[in-house]
Amino acid sequence: MLLNFVLVPTPRQDSVYTHKTPSDGGTGKVYFSREIARIMDFKGSAWLERNSRQTEENSNLTIEKLPIDKNSIVADIGAGTGYYTFKIAPKVPQGRVYAVEIQDDAVTYLKNKVGQLDIKNVTVVKGSEQSPELPGNSIDLAIMVDVYHELIYPHEMLQSICKALKPGGKLLLIEYRAEDPKVEIRAPHKMSVGQVKKELEANGFRLSVDGEFLPIQHFLLFEKSK
Repeated sequence: MLLNFVLVPTPRQDSVYTHKTPSDGGTGKVYFSREIARIMDFKGSAWLERNSRQTEENSNLTIEKLPIDKNSIVADIGAGTGYYTFKIAPKVPQGRVYAVEIQDDAVTYLKNKVGQLDIKNVTVVKGSEQSPELPGNSIDLAIMVDVYHELIYPHEMLQSICKALKPGGKLLLIEYRAEDPKVEIRAPHKMSVGQVKKELEANGFRLSVDGEFLPIQHFLLFEKSK
């Protein structure tokens, strides 16, 4: 007798991720119960340089609060147009800023801007989805400004960043506050402190500063766990 079997589809699963039907603004890929957001295409880069950004986010205050000195080596991961890269560069005149991007259009834009501004301490790096492609033990501070929630491989990227940080190196995440319904950003593009801590602690980091001084974003500074 022939038996007819019906195959019931199950969610795909790999080492640390699961998958579901994508939501609005999401990828359908899930990490620690959080749906990873879709990456903003560089075609929308004008939004990063909007005139209202300083008023909305107080990026100058973020720069003031960075744990850097004149010799610091900083990695701006997901640099976009270099909005933060080129604010940080004058603060580290004897150091360096690595502007890391995975989108070819962004890499080209950043290289052109470095040349136009004739800035000597900014290096543009083509990263990958799983690594910033930076040398081990080379970075004092890595920053991701409204970027972490879009990492398609957050586990692998955090492991790579951890290796790139010097002993005592730090990782700063700036993320729109999921706890605040008045922050008019789609849900996959916002994060709560609890969610960020859960994911970062699972990858060898501990929260050292929870700065809630920005208008609509968290300022979350992490160190390598000892």
